Parts: sequence; C-alpha cells; structure tokens
Amino acid sequence: MAAIRTSGLVKSYERGKIRALAGLDLTVPEGSVFGFLGPNGAGKTTAIKVLTGLIAPTSGEAWVAGERVGDVSPRWRSQIGYLSQEPRFYPWMTGRELLVFAGRLFGAGRAAAGRRADELLEMSGLARAAARRIGGFSGGMVQRLGIAQAVVSSPRILLLDEPCASLDPLGRRDVLEFIARLRGRATVLMSTHILEDVERVCDTVGIIHQGRMVTAAPTAELGRRCAPPIVALEFETADAAQEFVSAWRDAATEGAATVDGPRVDVRAADLGTARAAALDLVASRRLPLTRLETRSASLEDVFVRLVGGEP
Repeated sequence: MAAIRTSGLVKSYERGKIRALAGLDLTVPEGSVFGFLGPNGAGKTTAIKVLTGLIAPTSGEAWVAGERVGDVSPRWRSQIGYLSQEPRFYPWMTGRELLVFAGRLFGAGRAAAGRRADELLEMSGLARAAARRIGGFSGGMVQRLGIAQAVVSSPRILLLDEPCASLDPLGRRDVLEFIARLRGRATVLMSTHILEDVERVCDTVGIIHQGRMVTAAPTAELGRRCAPPIVALEFETADAAQEFVSAWRDAATEGAATVDGPRVDVRAADLGTARAAALDLVASRRLPLTRLETRSASLEDVFVRLVGGEP
C-alpha cells in the first residue's frame, strides 16, 4: 500500500517558463524510509511542499495518508510531520516553549505537551538548552529542534527536507538512528544530498532529475538494476593506469574503463569476463598492478550514471 503517491505532478512558475516538476510519478510504500535524491534544482523541495499542501500543483494529483492533497482536513494535517530545508522559528521562544506550542496546536493538553516536549528535547540532544532562546541557537541546534517539532504529533507521514544539513557527525548519527527507528511505525520521505546517509537508513530510493522520477527501487536492488558491477584496479603510477585504459579501449573490450590518477574502474555486465580480460591485459603489458578487486555499484555510481550526463 502506498502512503504517498503522485500522478503526473507538474509545477510551473513565471507563466510556464520554469518547470520545477514535469510530470512527477512517485510512489512511497507505507512504513518505509524513502530516500529522495536529485541534483540541485531537480524539484525535490517543490515536490515536498506540494505533498504538505503548502503550494498547489499546476496540474496532476497527489495523495498522502489516503487523502488527496488539496481536499485535506485538520485531522489529516495532524498525521503529517514536516521539516523545511531551512527551518525558522520565533527567536524569542525557548526550545521547550516552541515544542509545547507545537504540541498544543495539535490538540495536546498543557501537561501532555510538556511531557512530549521534554521527551523530544532529550531525543534531539537539546535537553541542556531547553531554556535557551532559539535566537541564540547554532545552525545545527535549530536543525535538531526542527526535527523534534516535525515529530511532536507522532505523525504517520514524515517529510524531511535535508534533515542532516548543518549537523556535525555526532548529530547526523543521532538523527539517522532516530529515523531508522521509525521504520514500520511511520513512513519517512527524506531528501538529501548525502548519499552515505541514504545508504545507511533508507530501504527505498527514488532519484529525481529535471522534475521527473528517473528511477525508484529498493536500495539493495538499485545498483544491480541501474549500474553494472565494477572491476577496480590500482597501479603504481598514473602513467601505468593511463596505458591500461588506452590499451583497453584499443582492444575494444566489452566494458567502459575510466581512470582517476593511478586507479581504474572497469564497468561491465559480465564481471568474470571483464576481470579475466583485465588481468590478461595487465600481464601482456607487464603493468605494475598493486591491487584488484570487484565490487557492486555504489549509490554514488548509480547517481552519477543516471543524472551526471552518462547515457
């Protein structure tokens, strides 16, 4: 069952001159942690704002938590948690006051809102700063507070726009662990540029480019589906690596070879054949090889292949 679904979603600006979304078809399975990837300007933030009801699409439709966006009720809004890309709060409030305020907006009593605020302050690592005014928070502290307010109502759907921005490594670890604990209890859609974070916590990945969904698949399958495995070689010198690549291309051997200093990556559908051909070429040229390994394509490999200009 899909917790989030869009069909032909279009969002245009300046009388159609700029298309942020160009027919986006998106499906997010219920209970999943969905990584929403794309280069700058791909349409991620626009899509999330449409899903929250903050902006209306030019055309197309979206459904979140079983209701069509645009025909939503106050009850529906209580099921949605949202973190904007650059969260901003009243600077004169303390962190605890903001979370109590958010809880009261969702209908909690004063005592219940206070207990929930204390719980979230502890979870987000802000308990010691609970009485400080938000205007004195660092960027990372504001980000943590933003995530805390996004989950104050224990929402069914959590929409996070760059949730780990401005966080130090420890903050990132804590936030990712919290998101991972939500799997199966809530549906999380998180946009990010940090591919390592997606590989760490997301069970499904969607890649958007120029306002359209390029691909979506379980994280474990994405590499096999969208990019061939890799034979990675490392030589003693960059000249030796370049000689290998030139000889590989001259031989018209199946598989694309790319060079980066002394390292070479060979991508081929048949991993065994490519490895054997690479070793034969190294031996025939007597090239100083220091390392050879085979590996599956990483999320970065898939991302670059799909949106980085490679056909």
